[in-house]
Amino acid sequence: MIARAVAKYVRMTPRKAGYVMVPLRQRTVAEALALLSTANRRAAGPIAKLVASAFANARARNPELQPEHVVITKAVANEGPRWKRFRAAAFGRAARVLKRTTHLTVELDRKS
Repeated sequence: MIARAVAKYVRMTPRKAGYVMVPLRQRTVAEALALLSTANRRAAGPIAKLVASAFANARARNPELQPEHVVITKAVANEGPRWKRFRAAAFGRAARVLKRTTHLTVELDRKS
């Protein structure tokens, strides 16, 4: 691992973020950013920022790195805490609404 980036408490469900994260594994940073720019998913925006941040962290250590020579080794979307909210329901009751959050992690390494 040459670099890592973590985004915590991102306001989206882990399952939907995972659908975007899984195809990124074992791809180069250039391929991943191209894939995310055309992905028709709401999670693609924050994940693209996270991949760019991880690559910037790698370039801080080694300025001559190119996006074609760095591969994503780990891309996970773990569940964060849930925000509990209440909404009015029938007959004067309250229905609980869970607003899920996600912890996103991306790790990079050199292409072998």
